[in-house]
Amino acid sequence: MTSPPDSPVLTPAQRKWPDVPACYGWLSLDRRGHWRLQGERVSHPGLIAFLSQHYSADSQGRWFVQNGPQQVFVELDYTPWIFRMETTGLLTHTGLPVSDLRAVHVDEYGNVLLDSAQGIGLLDDRDLPAFLAACTDAKGAAPDEARLLALLAGEPVAVFWQKLPLQPIAALDVPARYKFIAQPGA
Repeated sequence: MTSPPDSPVLTPAQRKWPDVPACYGWLSLDRRGHWRLQGERVSHPGLIAFLSQHYSADSQGRWFVQNGPQQVFVELDYTPWIFRMETTGLLTHTGLPVSDLRAVHVDEYGNVLLDSAQGIGLLDDRDLPAFLAACTDAKGAAPDEARLLALLAGEPVAVFWQKLPLQPIAALDVPARYKFIAQPGA
């Protein structure tokens, strides 16, 4: 007998211990891609690797870390992915290469969001100077300040990054548009 298509795929640990409750309010992901346990930044390399390896989302758009039979839901400071510019290209906060960029957004606060095959991700704010230096106008020149300010005001303007137009987006619209829940609750 097969499971219905919307049923979650259970791990061996979940089949062995089916009644382990999910965990909420313990784990979060900050705007720079750092894991936090009850607000304290995780610094142990082994734990960071574990959290990154077992990070996933359910069908409702809630992000979690699978810890044996337990799902530890992640509170997101903004998006489920944080992207960093490296010499080899963009990487996720979990160390995966970012692939298939589809859109670049800028919210009213100057945050850069990239829509990729992984999903929506916030560009680490430490990479904003390099990002802006790589932006061009329609003629290939650096965009002037007035254009960038217009973009922050939500106006569509001709500014590009890697040939993709920068599109305004309201920060409050991001979770619904990209179908994720930033603050999952019990």
